[in-house]
Amino acid sequence: MLKEVDIDIWVAEQPFRYLGLSVGNRMTVIRLANQELAVISPIQSSDRLVSQLGELGVVKYIIAPNLYHYLFAANFKSIYPQATFWAAPGLTIKKPDLPIDQTIRGDRGELLPGLDFVLFDALRVLGLTGIDSLNECVFFHSASRTLILTDTAFNFDETFPIMTQLSARVLGGYKQLSLSILERIATNEKERVRQSFEQVMLWDFERVIMAHGSIIERYGKEKFKKGYESFLR
Repeated sequence: MLKEVDIDIWVAEQPFRYLGLSVGNRMTVIRLANQELAVISPIQSSDRLVSQLGELGVVKYIIAPNLYHYLFAANFKSIYPQATFWAAPGLTIKKPDLPIDQTIRGDRGELLPGLDFVLFDALRVLGLTGIDSLNECVFFHSASRTLILTDTAFNFDETFPIMTQLSARVLGGYKQLSLSILERIATNEKERVRQSFEQVMLWDFERVIMAHGSIIERYGKEKFKKGYESFLR
């Protein structure tokens, strides 16, 4: 189930439907220098997945990166009770029953526009602002030059069912890295989005991993820039 993407970074995928469409779901696993594992946006666990993770290292961090990708985080916490459950800002209010240990915050006690910080060794995080329905945190794994998104952008292609392809053509995110029309509607302050976008562009990434859609292996920064610049205009 786990697929190696690059040095110390893996993904695992599972089927997932949203609004009747098959969009898939993907989690990302980062191995830190001390062999501890950070799991971003956990998917449904299985004996095989748990076994594979055990071969890689020790699951130390479980991350719910926005207000929607938390469905399987509590299950992971029950399997790895020693792990710290990190959550995006606002999730403790939305789901007070979740066993959250820490809220992802900046070094001033909050996520500030244009400010990113090191969450773990070699893993940077930035809280995107302006899309209030998501409260999404995005990540940069410097060793593999990988940007890790969740619902910030999509990239559906011909490998997805025809209805998903047709919907992506209409709503956005078909063969291009871009926000869907739903995220566009939810965006209240474009200037705040612009500040976040400019900070992400300071990161030196080539690959882009998102929760829904096909991974972009090359020219990810150029495609991210193109998708967001068209939206910000």
